[in-house]
Amino acid sequence: MQHQALVSTRKGLFELTRENNVWSIGHAHFLGDPVTMTLFDHRDGSQYAALNLGHFGVKLHRRDAGSDQWTEIAVPIYPPQPEDRKDEPAWKLNLIWSLACGGADQPGVLWAGTLPGGLFRSTNRGDNWELVQSLWDVPERKQWAGGGYDTPGIHSICIDPRDSKQMLIGVSSGGVWISSDGGESWTLRAKGMRADYMPPEHAEDGEIQDPHRIVQCAGTPDVFWCQHHNGIWRTANGGIYWDRIKPQKPDISDFGFAVAVHPRDPDCAWFVPANADQQRIPTDGALTVTRTHDGGKSFEVLRSGLPQQHCYDLIYRHGLAVADDGKTLLMASTTGSLWTSANGGDDWQQVSANLPPIYALQFV
Repeated sequence: MQHQALVSTRKGLFELTRENNVWSIGHAHFLGDPVTMTLFDHRDGSQYAALNLGHFGVKLHRRDAGSDQWTEIAVPIYPPQPEDRKDEPAWKLNLIWSLACGGADQPGVLWAGTLPGGLFRSTNRGDNWELVQSLWDVPERKQWAGGGYDTPGIHSICIDPRDSKQMLIGVSSGGVWISSDGGESWTLRAKGMRADYMPPEHAEDGEIQDPHRIVQCAGTPDVFWCQHHNGIWRTANGGIYWDRIKPQKPDISDFGFAVAVHPRDPDCAWFVPANADQQRIPTDGALTVTRTHDGGKSFEVLRSGLPQQHCYDLIYRHGLAVADDGKTLLMASTTGSLWTSANGGDDWQQVSANLPPIYALQFV
């Protein structure tokens, strides 16, 4: 089976192809430029690449299906910041941290999650963007804070495959939010989560939770998995309540950033544990992946093919991905290493050890 993927790195975007069970790195785009996020639109075959060019700002490009050319398109723009809100972080686009397609019944609709904590919608394939004002104006946003960055950011956007108006987003640090009307209104849905970094009386406040990444099972859309700053959570009722998942083995860390869920089996999910909180390296210098097949009742520790000595690779939020077949995995690290598994994580092979630091992976 052939697979293709896009690898977003600090120094360009790289195409990855598997043919006859061999992965190879092909064409490179935007060489030397930080590519923070990519998106493959399964509805029309187009691809999107977000760049962060520092002094020159954030840029967004689109490549149509069958084309070799990238076209620069619009980026999200915040409205003018009122004088009475100057105490907030500047209303200026710092990063496009997530991109998502609208539903199959919404051709051209795209969503973008940004720093500082904005959700934007486009109805014309990114030619124009509009801030989702209803989320921007929720009173709880005053409590949002920076997680991985100095300002809050939206890193996870999940569109329900049954109903395009039903969506869930994850904010670091700002909790979990759900809309059932396409973004016209929002409900905070972080009940059950706990932030141990807060004073005890505020540890269960929803608007200060720090989900690192949230993924949705396409085959059972009411099930979401969350890698949180303080552990792993799962909901089977669309976020009404989140259950804490604690690995039974004391040597398995439940801290990390990445999570992937099987596209059809809601009880199967993968994580990449690390030491919390200041070190943020693999436990004992050995890279492992943990997998559950029973909804978190038990976990397997997968090591075959992964470095087990002097390894300090960290896997970012978007650095773990599973293909539609449910068994092909890609994993990439902050030190430019890239691994693949063809059997659900039982065994891993290194594709490259010398790419630039990798921000995100996207199957095509």
